[in-house]
Amino acid sequence: MSQVQTEAKPAVTRSQALGWLRKMMLIRRFEERAEMMYQKQKIGGFFHQYSGQEPVAVGSIGVLREDDFVITAYRDHGHALARGIEARAAMAELLGKVTGCSKGKGGSMHFFDAEKGFLGGHAIVGSHIPLAAGVAFAIKYRGEDRVCLCYFGEGALNQGSVHEAFNMVSLWKLPVIYILENNQYAMGTSLDRSSAIRDLIVRGATAYGIPGVSINGNDIELMAETTREAVHRARHGEGPSFIEAQTYRFKGHSISDPAKYRVQEELDEAHRNDPIVIYQDVLKERDWLDDATIERVAEEVKREIDECIEFAEQSPEPPLEALYEDVTLAPHLPQE
Repeated sequence: MSQVQTEAKPAVTRSQALGWLRKMMLIRRFEERAEMMYQKQKIGGFFHQYSGQEPVAVGSIGVLREDDFVITAYRDHGHALARGIEARAAMAELLGKVTGCSKGKGGSMHFFDAEKGFLGGHAIVGSHIPLAAGVAFAIKYRGEDRVCLCYFGEGALNQGSVHEAFNMVSLWKLPVIYILENNQYAMGTSLDRSSAIRDLIVRGATAYGIPGVSINGNDIELMAETTREAVHRARHGEGPSFIEAQTYRFKGHSISDPAKYRVQEELDEAHRNDPIVIYQDVLKERDWLDDATIERVAEEVKREIDECIEFAEQSPEPPLEALYEDVTLAPHLPQE
């Protein structure tokens, strides 16, 4: 059976807490301004908002080492910023500029930064989950103590290759932590209508002998502590872990989705429980934060996002010859 944790708190310093809060505020502001840029037709292709889910990415990535790996699906802006990709490189990528984190070739769904261990940004549902298994296999093969965090939505559990990967990582005890961001809707379909078994720990962990836990993913410190424990297991050769992070996205599946399948009361409740505001209140209760500091950080974040938009708009587009760069070509085989 799944285990729901709600009270355990890790040791966290004031500096860490304020850093996590600022990162969440940065992601939220980035997403809001990027949506405005999309509406002005300065961003093409698809665009998937992350607002409301910030504690999942920031809390979990916040306990990694710099040499660890992160891989995620197409809703990747928050994870990229949490991993340390600069906002200017992220915004430039959205605008298709050569200064973007994927040289303007990836767009919203394909952020990438190998130096930071950020391995995408993948558009095909569930396709990156076996890739995470491959990354973890490479880590173990090389005798390293690195780990790989892999994020996906609950809809990906219906993909067959996902279950092949789960079986493999458990069988070989590979150092990967699978984090299911259960934001209640796979595109526009609720979990009630898409999964015969509602207990996702049973579907994604128990069936394969992977330790699994279901938690409130909007509790950033709980998210950090749970991930820290899973990372410790992985580094010490104890194999994979599965975390169901219960969260909620404020926006529809993509920017073109009006989300009319949700009732207004549900959305209002989610906004009343905005995880950023809640964490601000938590830090106020500890006397680690006051309203003046919140206003100062908010202004700093606003200036940073304004600057990153200016940088992106002034950056050049990729030259035509870039079409022939970063392309893998199979070696020519001699004719028999």
